[in-house]
Amino acid sequence: MSLRARSLLIALFSLSMAWLAFPSFYSEEVRENSAWIPNVGVNLGLDLRGGIHWLLRINTATVERQELAAYRDRLADAAEAPGIATDGLALEEDLTLSLGSDAERLQDLAAELFDTLEPVEVDGEPRLRLTDEWRREIMRRGVQQSQEVLRRRIDTLGVTEPVIAPQGRDRVLVQMPGEIDPARARDILEDTTFLEFKLVLDAAVNEALLRARYPSGLPEETEIVVQRNDDGSVSEALLVPGQPALTGAMLQDARLGFDRRNRPIVEFTWNSEGARLFREFTGNNLQERLAAIIDGEVVTAPVIQSRIGRSGIIEGDFSQQEVADLAVKLRSGALPIPLDIEEERAVGPALGADSIANGVNSIALGGVLVVLFMAVYYRVAGMLADVTLALNLVFIIGAMGLAGATLTLPGIAGIVLTVGIAVDANVIIFERIREELRSGKSVRNAVQIGFRRSSLTILDANITTMIAAIALLYFGRGPVQGFAVTLAVGIVSSVFCALVVTRLLFDLLLVRGSQALRI
Repeated sequence: MSLRARSLLIALFSLSMAWLAFPSFYSEEVRENSAWIPNVGVNLGLDLRGGIHWLLRINTATVERQELAAYRDRLADAAEAPGIATDGLALEEDLTLSLGSDAERLQDLAAELFDTLEPVEVDGEPRLRLTDEWRREIMRRGVQQSQEVLRRRIDTLGVTEPVIAPQGRDRVLVQMPGEIDPARARDILEDTTFLEFKLVLDAAVNEALLRARYPSGLPEETEIVVQRNDDGSVSEALLVPGQPALTGAMLQDARLGFDRRNRPIVEFTWNSEGARLFREFTGNNLQERLAAIIDGEVVTAPVIQSRIGRSGIIEGDFSQQEVADLAVKLRSGALPIPLDIEEERAVGPALGADSIANGVNSIALGGVLVVLFMAVYYRVAGMLADVTLALNLVFIIGAMGLAGATLTLPGIAGIVLTVGIAVDANVIIFERIREELRSGKSVRNAVQIGFRRSSLTILDANITTMIAAIALLYFGRGPVQGFAVTLAVGIVSSVFCALVVTRLLFDLLLVRGSQALRI
C-alpha cells in the first residue's frame, strides 16, 4: 500500500477514534440531551460515579424448607399406589421430614425414588433430610435464579453496567452506579410479588358479614381475600378458591399503560400456555367476577364480559409510578427465595470526583515523565513515539466509548499502566534500529530491518500479557474486571500504534531525507 493511502487510512481512523473518545468527557445526561454530542462514551463505575453497593444474603433455611416441602408432596403422591400410610409425613422445624407410623416403608420408597434424601434419626425417631451435596446444589441454583431475577429488575431501573455477581455460597453482590432512589431500588429488589387470578365465589362488604353466611365454616378449599381503600380500610371481602386459575408464572410481558380516561393500568400478555388456559377459563365463566390478586390482596375484581385470550389489563387505584414498579415486578418474576440486605453502602459523587481527579493527575504525571524521557534519550524518534503515545490514549478511550465500557478506579490504574508500558514496543524497535545503524546499514534499511525483526518479539510479549488480561476479565469480578478491560484494550492499542502508526511516521519523515531522522 502506498504511503499516501496508509496516511489517509490512519488519519481517518484517528479522527474516528477521537470522535468516539470526545463524548466520554461529558456526563450521560449531557450526551443524551445534546444534539451535537454523540450519545456514546465511557460510563463511570460505582467508585467514580457514586451509587449503591449491596451485599444480599440468601435465606438458606427457606431454600431447604421449600425443597423439602416439594419432596414431601412428591413422596405422598408416590405412596398412594402401594398403600403406604402418610398421615405422619410432615416437615419439621429442624428441616427434616418426619415419617409417622409407616416410617420404614416410606424410607424404602424414598431411597428408591430419590438419591438426594438420606435417613437420619432425631430423638430416636427415623426421619429424612437433604444430603449435603444436594443442599449445596440447591443453594447454587438459588443464587443463579436470584441473579437472573435481580438483573431483569435492575435493567428496568435504567442502571448502566450494574454488577450482579455471586459472593461465596449464599450471597449476591449488587452494585448500581448512578443517582438511584435507594428506597425504590430496595422495594423492587426485595419484593417477591406474586400474581394470581381466582374466580369470585361470593362477596360482602367486609369479612365478618361474609363469614356470617357460612355458620358451619367456609366451603372446603376456599379462602377470603380483601380489597382495600387508599386509607387501608376494607372495601370488599371476596370468597375465592384456594387454588388459582392462573398465576403470574405464565406471564410473558407486563408494562405500564393507560385506559380511555388516561388512568395508569398494567397491560399484561400471557405465554402460549397461559393464553390457552385463560381463554378457556374466561370462556367458561362469562358474567362471573374474576379477582386479580397480588401478594394476597385484591387489586381488581371485574366481571368477565367476553372470552379473553393472550392479553389483558389490571386496573386499580394506582399512581403511574406504582403501576410502573408493579409491571417491573410482574415481568421479572418472583424472587425464588427471600434476600436480606446484609451490607449496604452509598458511594457519594464527591468521592468519585476526587478519584477521577487523582486518576487524571496520575495519568498526566506518568505521561509527562515518559514523554520527556523518550524525547531526551531518542531525540526525533522519541518525539515520534510521544505522538503515538498521545494517539494511544485517544484510541483506548475511543474503543471503550464505542463498546460502552465502564471505567472504574482500577480501570484508571490500567490506563496508567498502559501509559507506562506503551513505549516498550517503541524502545525495542529503536534499539534494534540502533544496532543496524552501528553495523553500517543505511538509515532507511535500518528502519526497515528494525521494524521487521522486532515485530515478532513485540507480539510475543504482548500476547502473553493479553492472556493474563483475558483470564482476569473472565474469572474476575467488579474492580478486577475494570482493570482487565482497560489493560486488554491498552495492549491492542499499544501494539497497533507501535507497529503501524510509528512506522508510518518514520516513513513520512524519511521522505524528507535520512538526515531528518535522528535516533
